[in-house]
Amino acid sequence: MQNTSIRVAIVDDHQIVLDGIFSMLKDYAEISIIASSTSPLHILETMNDHVVDVLITDVFMPEMDGRELSKRVREKFPNTKILALSMNGQGHMVDAMINESDIAGYLLKTISKEELLTAIRKIHAGGIYFSEEVLQELTNFSSVKKENDNAHLTQREIEIIQLIEKELTNKDIADKLFISERTVETHRKNIFRKTGVNTILGIVKYAHQHRLLAY
Repeated sequence: MQNTSIRVAIVDDHQIVLDGIFSMLKDYAEISIIASSTSPLHILETMNDHVVDVLITDVFMPEMDGRELSKRVREKFPNTKILALSMNGQGHMVDAMINESDIAGYLLKTISKEELLTAIRKIHAGGIYFSEEVLQELTNFSSVKKENDNAHLTQREIEIIQLIEKELTNKDIADKLFISERTVETHRKNIFRKTGVNTILGIVKYAHQHRLLAY
């Protein structure tokens, strides 16, 4: 008889999360949990020997983040659908995982058992599923990205904005980037013009609102 269950693997660096997901899914005959692990590398090794229909992965993990894991899974196991699960749905991360790893879904860890099951079923059937909160974050990110594109900030100007936010002086910035103070001043004038602000505080606020800061 052909196996019609949905073969699921789960990876999260917190065992309590793994236990919680297992508890949510264990009573459903249509779900077969192939593997669960706190190690992304262990999951990859397991997938060499076992077919996985849906991989549920955390996004922020110390050994390997969800974006890198998803890219490797997409390259090695293209038939496996990827469902990201995180405490937050930061738009830039969701956008990166969609574009780089072709994930099929993204959920927040605050979801109910019913929503998790709905997502797994829909993804396994070839669809996609993103939490409403994640979709809103993605919409906000797309809007901000469009504003940044419209501002036509260069990579050098973004670098300087990031250094201004760290309270570096023109001389500090010039020394760090190996350019003259006069060149830094020219870049600052262009940044003011392009962003439509006229104070350092305005630039810092713009950088936060438009997610230009590197952490």
